[in-house]
Amino acid sequence: MAGDSRVLMDHNMEIGVTPAQVKKLPKHLRDAPITTERTHLISDPARKPRQRYVQKDGKCNVHHGNVQETYRYFSDLFTTLVDLRWRLSFFIFTLVYIVNWLFFGFLWWLIALIRGDLLHADEEGWTPCVENLNSFVSAFLFSIETETTIGYGYRVITEKCPEGIILLLVQAILGSIVNAMMVGCMFVKISQPKNRAETLMFSHKAVIAVRDNKMCLMFRVGDLRNSHIVEASIRAKLIRSQQTKEGEFIPLNQTDINIGFDTGDDRLFLVSPLIISHEINEKSPFWQMSFTQMEKEEFEIVVILEGMVEATGMTCQARSSYLDTEVLWGYRFTPVLSLEKGFYEVDYNNFHDVYETNTPTCSAKELAAKLRVEPLLPQLSLLSPEPKIHTFDPLDCLSNQDPLSQDEDKDVERNSGADRGETNGLAAARDEPPLADGLSG
Repeated sequence: MAGDSRVLMDHNMEIGVTPAQVKKLPKHLRDAPITTERTHLISDPARKPRQRYVQKDGKCNVHHGNVQETYRYFSDLFTTLVDLRWRLSFFIFTLVYIVNWLFFGFLWWLIALIRGDLLHADEEGWTPCVENLNSFVSAFLFSIETETTIGYGYRVITEKCPEGIILLLVQAILGSIVNAMMVGCMFVKISQPKNRAETLMFSHKAVIAVRDNKMCLMFRVGDLRNSHIVEASIRAKLIRSQQTKEGEFIPLNQTDINIGFDTGDDRLFLVSPLIISHEINEKSPFWQMSFTQMEKEEFEIVVILEGMVEATGMTCQARSSYLDTEVLWGYRFTPVLSLEKGFYEVDYNNFHDVYETNTPTCSAKELAAKLRVEPLLPQLSLLSPEPKIHTFDPLDCLSNQDPLSQDEDKDVERNSGADRGETNGLAAARDEPPLADGLSG
């Protein structure tokens, strides 16, 4: 029963119809295991988990060590402050203001001490630099009131203190610079585009299956928000170690994976979840890689989704990766989009679900070679007075038998004595135009 349901799903996917029955299938039927050697090999971990180059949440698993030129971080101090962790950002934010207030409070106290305001503050006729400033604490409070423009009115500067007026101007200017820098850092950190990337989803697995007689590598992306990503584009990289012909070893070599750059399919209208497809052709790094060979390879596929946030106009980038153990051969993604009354509904419960489909285990190169032979068969069958149905299966790439086999030789011998009228009569019986004189089988 589970096999029938999966055949129905496979048929609906091939004809381009979204099967509404998929959502109504019982859970035990949708998740029923299919006991094949391929699923057994995939489910059983044959190798230890490898270190990722990019984590699933998009963080790059690379640490920079032995950096001698650390002064470069201070040349771009604003970016350095933005990149800090939140706890360090709060600590530096508080520390900068406290140190600034203490520094100018000390200067106000020092002016009062030099002028003698601390000793003669209670004497009549004495005009201090700052009224009611008689200790370091009161100088610190006056510094806070000056920089934050609170102005309680109890402590106020007088016009007979030119050094105090100059210090007031300096503190007002420097205080504005500190406010602009620290508030700007906090604002940028709060509105960072990477927070928008938290609502962009990538499927847990990537799959390999046949689409339009071509082997394809596919994964799914989706956006949880109603505000869209403008000018969204996607690209992919293959990360694996490589040794050149000269013997040079390149660790973590990066190779481009074409997912529609030539045709413009890499530009996405990400309103509903999309299945991103990479056609495995002659330019693909998986062109000569079969199912057995892929099990022996160690690689990582990094996918990068970029675009502008519609609300802020800032550029957003989301990343994810797939190890070789997370690429499933012979699977497709379960449909998540269905038509309801007046709108389309996306069921994110099935976003990561896959189902098994009939897929050749040979490489894409071998599949393409077999499919190039298949179109010759219908023409050759017209030469036989008793046409036979050829049962050549393009998915059977492991078979070494030539589809143009002994049956074709027998048909040619049988037709050697037949005249052209018999052949044209056979074609007319099939409602087809008669064969031309120069048609060769």
